[in-house]
Amino acid sequence: MRTWPAVVVSGLARENSSTTPGYEAELLHVTLANHNVAAIDEPSADQWRVFFNDPAERGQALIELRRGFPHLRVDPLDVADENWAARSQANLRAVHVGRIIVAPPWDTPVTIVIRPSMGFGTGHHETTRLCLAALQQISLDRCRVLDVGTGSGVLAIAASLLGAEAVTGIDDDSDAIQAAWDNLSLNPSAQVTLIVGDLKATELPPADTILANLTGGVLIQAAERLRKLTNAHGRLILSGFTADEERDVLAAFGAFAVEHRGEEGGWVCVTLKES
Repeated sequence: MRTWPAVVVSGLARENSSTTPGYEAELLHVTLANHNVAAIDEPSADQWRVFFNDPAERGQALIELRRGFPHLRVDPLDVADENWAARSQANLRAVHVGRIIVAPPWDTPVTIVIRPSMGFGTGHHETTRLCLAALQQISLDRCRVLDVGTGSGVLAIAASLLGAEAVTGIDDDSDAIQAAWDNLSLNPSAQVTLIVGDLKATELPPADTILANLTGGVLIQAAERLRKLTNAHGRLILSGFTADEERDVLAAFGAFAVEHRGEEGGWVCVTLKES
């Protein structure tokens, strides 16, 4: 009987986890999207079984999962083919293989095309992945979104494709905005307004959700301006800072409470909401 190489991920529902179970699940899906996953079986909120097509791919994923989620237990497992595929159909998620995305009809993926450009985000950095996961934890329906330091525009494009009503990206680097325009042309379904300008000096409309994937120091300096640009009951999604900088960054946004938190490779992303 054929066996399938798999890994068992345990500890997702642990009370002391640094993120909510649902948020961490999204981060896991983002990480697994880089591997040739055959299927994901989620028998409980605490444990997943992830199946691969070959042992080598399983080995690479095992290393990345253990490095990216050190508080979870990740163990290899060889599973006999006893019709597990049919039993796990209801939990099947999109599988990325090279340039192809294969998805069941209940899990239509959002695909963003980004042209690699020196100095601008392609979605591979931990902070970008964390922000993309954070965006999927909230509803963007009828929301106005502001992406500060938009760079390649990947987060602004994602916000538009995820349902935001109006999205504005701002960056003080004209080359970054040109890269964002180029990427916007590759994603015609996205509607984004792009502005070259300094956050302090540019007149901007208030937003329901503000994305700021910057650095710890810049976030602290811009905190007052970002707070004023956030609508009542709005949210701030902040990243680009390390766990060591987290306390100082959060202190600068003292009137806002942490709604979600993610961490990958020492980088942190928080979703803040006015308390």
